[in-house]
Amino acid sequence: MPAVVLSAATHGIQAFPVHVEVDSSRQLPVLTVVGLPDGAVRESRERVMAAVRNTGFEWPRRRLTVNLAPADVRKEGSAFDLAIAVGILVASGQIRPDRLRDFALLGELSLDGSVRPVHGALSMALGMHEHGVYGMIVPSENAREAAMAAGPLIYGVRSLAEAVEVLEGGTRLEPFRLDAAEEFQQQRHYDADFSDVRGQEHAKRALEVAAAGGHNVLLVGPPGSGKTMLARRMPSILPDFTLGEALVTTRIHSAAGALKPGQALVATRPFRAPHHTISDAGLTGGGSYPRPGEVSLAHHGVLFLDELPEFHRHVIESLRQPLEDHSVSIARASMTLTFPASFMLVAAMNPCPCGYLGDPTHPCVCTPLAIERYRSRISGPLLDRVDLHVEVPAVRYADLVGGTSAETSDSIRQRINAARRLQLERFAGSPGVFCNARMNSRQVRRFCRPDAEGLRLLENAIDRLGLSARAYDRILKVARTIADLEQSPSLRAAHVAEAIQYRALDRRL
Repeated sequence: MPAVVLSAATHGIQAFPVHVEVDSSRQLPVLTVVGLPDGAVRESRERVMAAVRNTGFEWPRRRLTVNLAPADVRKEGSAFDLAIAVGILVASGQIRPDRLRDFALLGELSLDGSVRPVHGALSMALGMHEHGVYGMIVPSENAREAAMAAGPLIYGVRSLAEAVEVLEGGTRLEPFRLDAAEEFQQQRHYDADFSDVRGQEHAKRALEVAAAGGHNVLLVGPPGSGKTMLARRMPSILPDFTLGEALVTTRIHSAAGALKPGQALVATRPFRAPHHTISDAGLTGGGSYPRPGEVSLAHHGVLFLDELPEFHRHVIESLRQPLEDHSVSIARASMTLTFPASFMLVAAMNPCPCGYLGDPTHPCVCTPLAIERYRSRISGPLLDRVDLHVEVPAVRYADLVGGTSAETSDSIRQRINAARRLQLERFAGSPGVFCNARMNSRQVRRFCRPDAEGLRLLENAIDRLGLSARAYDRILKVARTIADLEQSPSLRAAHVAEAIQYRALDRRL
């Protein structure tokens, strides 16, 4: 009768159980793995054979057939090594199968029998919890991560021999226990703080508005003006990160293999800053077996694109779907996967190719045609999806050496939390809408009604700047956020005026 060992695999960021069935028969000695394995799974034959022998067990001189069920779903990676090895030992009668049905096994085997970490341990632990699995045997490096699921008992093992001892009940190894809430509280600390930024009060105010309403931002300024420094501190003023959001974000990072060794949780809002040479698959996700891209790794955090015009145009255009839908769908011939991608976009660019247009101390050497070509690398539809265009001028010497301390991220975040609470109450009956940036056209007409003076200001701005209908909505959304920061129920002319000045590129074109 075949031995059956429970394991798990990921499909996108979701997990599903995989039954590793091992049959032993009196034929020529060979190990065959079936069930749509990829290259890494097929190569497990050599790893498992060496690990079994070097652990002190005997390799069966029989035909061994390993089936990974369900057989119609592609299996990838090396996480099945441990389950295959245990299945072979059970099928050959070298270990007892008494406790086998209680555990799911994950782990890559080294040739000496040690167990290496795998990707997606948190997702698989959450999936096994949904299927009522009692316990999991995972690599010791993955134990903290898997324990965050607060589901099955997690046994972290360092070798095949330790895994066998757990299954046979002959070990004193205790299950790994972790208080998720305590772990979250201990790690939720940002190294970068807004108090480090000297000057740039206008830009800091704009980023506060953006964080309060969930708006996308484009920072425009010369080299060395502090655009990257400001962007890196953006996660520290976003609304308080919740444990639920942290678990979802960690699940994505786990599936992508982006967690640091021994890291159990992404406890702060992520900040992703890909290089401008990135491909569209690297940004939005992809591959023959799709993996999350940078937009998904930035879920619940910030995606920072420095030198925005230097990105390939088709790469920038690929952002349009996640910016609108807050998710990414990747279709392949055999599957369609959807990854979450609810992030805040912060981009930065120079005002011209040389970077010094409008700088009082450095003359600009760019021709009007060169400036127009430089800016035209960013399409109008994408630019319309950015709510705030913020000018970041060069920092004055007096601001650099000034002794006045800047406001901390914690105090800024308190105002942002208060504004977000207003928005949560406002959109309580609207699923998927939790901040002003998510409002649809109907909600904009309902909640963003300026007073008479504000309407006149808006009309003049539309006539002079030639703004699109989408830009009109963006201004109203930003004005609503500015009013929320003041805890104002009405939308006044001052709020509209401030929102209009955050359309820097519209004023120049």
